[in-house]
Amino acid sequence: MTLAIRPVLTDKPGASGPDALWLAGGPQVFSDSEVLWRDAEGGVSRHHKDLSNLKVWAEDRGLVALVAETLEALQAPRGPFAGLSLEHPLVMGVVNVTPDSFSDGGDHFRQEAAIAAGRDMLLAGAAILDIGGESTRPGAEPVSVEEELSRVLPVVRALASEGAVVSIDSRHAAVMHAAVDAGARIINDVTALTGDPDSLRVAAKSGAAIVLMHMLGDPRTMQKNPSYEDVTLDVYGHLEARVIACEAAGIERSRIAVDPGIGFGKTVAHNLQLLDDLAAFHGLGCPLLLGVSRKSFIGRLSADEAPKDRLPGSLAAALAGVARGAQIVRVHDVAETAQALKVWRGVARAGLAQK
Repeated sequence: MTLAIRPVLTDKPGASGPDALWLAGGPQVFSDSEVLWRDAEGGVSRHHKDLSNLKVWAEDRGLVALVAETLEALQAPRGPFAGLSLEHPLVMGVVNVTPDSFSDGGDHFRQEAAIAAGRDMLLAGAAILDIGGESTRPGAEPVSVEEELSRVLPVVRALASEGAVVSIDSRHAAVMHAAVDAGARIINDVTALTGDPDSLRVAAKSGAAIVLMHMLGDPRTMQKNPSYEDVTLDVYGHLEARVIACEAAGIERSRIAVDPGIGFGKTVAHNLQLLDDLAAFHGLGCPLLLGVSRKSFIGRLSADEAPKDRLPGSLAAALAGVARGAQIVRVHDVAETAQALKVWRGVARAGLAQK
């Protein structure tokens, strides 16, 4: 059985009535919801319920404790992640130290260029730098651990030594371990610590913050006719299981952020559904990270622009995610995203000030 609750959100508290709940501490509130439910027989359904009717629905099905636990997780404020406050959405800048990234075509493959790009992103407003040495674009072939280490370690070491909060984007335990030793404070794994049999142990021992992402298959196969019963419920169930596995391995939930993996084994329709349902993932009780920057679904919804020409769509998708509770946005265009978020925060504050 799997249960998720998608809050129907507003940033105007008075509009939701006196019983409205804050999503992860605010600024959005909700009093209506949609219940996503997979029963013991595997049947999947969705039910629109305001909060009072939700309690009745739960009582009828013997799910009072599960619904109460999920609602508590949805509204609990998130503590700091990797030492960073989540009071306002954070920008994670992407530094691909690869020759074949889908998004930048190897602009930062040279280590000097990657370090310079990271510095520029920090000045432009990035709170986190996500450094990766292996492309995970659709169809990408894996690289050896030795090659990945040679690409990322000098960059991690240089930027961490200058005070940057560095994330290592890797699915290999040896790379995670070496990067944390070099100063990385976050491990960002597209396989949610399943891609390497030693990842869970290394991540637990490292003390680093962890990002668990959902991916269907691997980069070579993930876009070959991906299929789900209900994409949000399926991705939620997978991430829920991974959070539980991490806790069993000694990784506290407060160290974990979740990422639904937009574009990783999803069609355009799947991506749009996940974006619309994004707030439901706060039911896992973890910070919520979203990566939509330059993704192919943006071009498919528009005019098939090249990745570097998808900035307007990237901003639109990022703001849609933040309006649904995303607390960290992983982006290539840091300055533009930081500006857009400042305007979004200004509007949200104005709405709250009127109440």
